[in-house]
Amino acid sequence: MRADRLLSLLLLLQHRGRMTAPELAAELGISVRTVYRDIEALSGSGVPVYADRGPAGGYRLMAGYRTRLTGLTDTEAGSLFLSGLPGPAQDLGLGAVLTTAQLKVRAALPAPLAEHSRRIQDRFHLDAPGWFRDADPVPYLPQVARAVWEQRVLQVRYQRWRGEVRRELRPLGIVLKGGIWYAVAVAADPDGDGGAAGREDAVGGEACIRGDAGIRGDADAARPGEGAVRTFRISRLVGVDAGEGTFERPAGFDLAAYWEASARRLEAMLRQDVARVRLSPSGRRLLPAKFGTSGERALESAGPADAAGWVEVELAVESQQVAVSDLLSLGAEAEVVGPPALREAVIDAVHALSARYPAAN
Repeated sequence: MRADRLLSLLLLLQHRGRMTAPELAAELGISVRTVYRDIEALSGSGVPVYADRGPAGGYRLMAGYRTRLTGLTDTEAGSLFLSGLPGPAQDLGLGAVLTTAQLKVRAALPAPLAEHSRRIQDRFHLDAPGWFRDADPVPYLPQVARAVWEQRVLQVRYQRWRGEVRRELRPLGIVLKGGIWYAVAVAADPDGDGGAAGREDAVGGEACIRGDAGIRGDADAARPGEGAVRTFRISRLVGVDAGEGTFERPAGFDLAAYWEASARRLEAMLRQDVARVRLSPSGRRLLPAKFGTSGERALESAGPADAAGWVEVELAVESQQVAVSDLLSLGAEAEVVGPPALREAVIDAVHALSARYPAAN
């Protein structure tokens, strides 16, 4: 482990030139005192590293010195797919590995390409989580990631709406969606609640809760029952232990294809009703922000605008209770025309709000 850190320190100095001890410590995730010891170790092994004193000082390599010890390990090579996602790489326990891999790649590049790579990283940054929401705590994410990589069985405890359950998982992959981590796994049911649990998983408990940042699923049951491929929200894992042995991945399983099909099934399951809604010009601008792709599709098939610019759309919505809450978020820029039961429910909600906030005398 120390040899990897020494190489990372050496490559940092080679790539960036002069760096202070605090800067090196921050990059490597170690203490300044450890940096001092590592610098001494490099110098003692014959690496020409020098210390410049003063306000503009720091450590640097002798001019012209370059190391060629830049071969990637398997883990480092595997981490490169996260090059634009330093936060998720850290969550997966690959932060230091990714840093070392990037430094090795840059050290092996010709100078013009290395400089071009640095400029791109300085100018583009991807921040996966949505706005105004703290990231979910995912203490078991590294353990799940290792099980995916090593194809190891996990025994987990999972927090469902109706309480905690136990599951035996054969994790096939990990997905980061809207800043939320999910595990896709073949799931067996040690609790023995069989089909009833499967039906609950498909519509409630582990199924899904829709949030304002999009679908926030806990588990989607593609084939309810034992041995189904399901999706589990990793932040809802409350205990993870290694199971017995390893497993074979299903032949031909495609994680990206599964996720796309699963998301479409979930959306179709959630949005089974259609509301007829009149929208003002401002409401038309708000609809995609509040309802995502469903709002965009509704606007694409909108009727002609009246003299005041209002249009009528058919909007896919969830259950009546959820639809009322969502539609009220559009305020006075929308009017629910139908179905009658939904319109009455909105009217009742508006009356309740009016009673809650009576006009001041």
